[in-house]
Amino acid sequence: MEILQILIHNKMFMAPLLSWAIAQVVKTIINFAITKKFNPERLIGSGGMPSCHSATVIGLMYATAYCRGLDGFEFPLATTLAIIVMYDAMNVRMETGKQAMIINFFLKNEEIRNQLKRVEKGEWPKIILKEYVGHTPLQVVGGIITGIIVGYLVCRFL
Repeated sequence: MEILQILIHNKMFMAPLLSWAIAQVVKTIINFAITKKFNPERLIGSGGMPSCHSATVIGLMYATAYCRGLDGFEFPLATTLAIIVMYDAMNVRMETGKQAMIINFFLKNEEIRNQLKRVEKGEWPKIILKEYVGHTPLQVVGGIITGIIVGYLVCRFL
């Protein structure tokens, strides 16, 4: 119980955690507003607006600057982590999502599947790949804004 109390009052722990949680909830609400359907996967899934990856690392970066200052090793470390995570979310993971969309197109196309079955003489897999894995630059900016706001609120009021 003492460990939980320590973690709850640790700004550098709570800012990224709450940034992630709030971004996930916002993402779910935005998805519901667009699709008019509640998708519980959006509460934990990747991709979408705002970027939870960006919100989390920016929340950590903000809390690190607030708690440790800019002159120690902690802030450059948190900043470097944030840059790597956001770059990965916008580039590597976004490309993975685009590839999944293309592969899913082929998996759903009956004519292509029938042609491939004849070539392979086997059963075509019935899997659909997850397409929401990366983020657009706008989604990353949304995550950055979320992380800054939540980081500020946690550091100011916790």
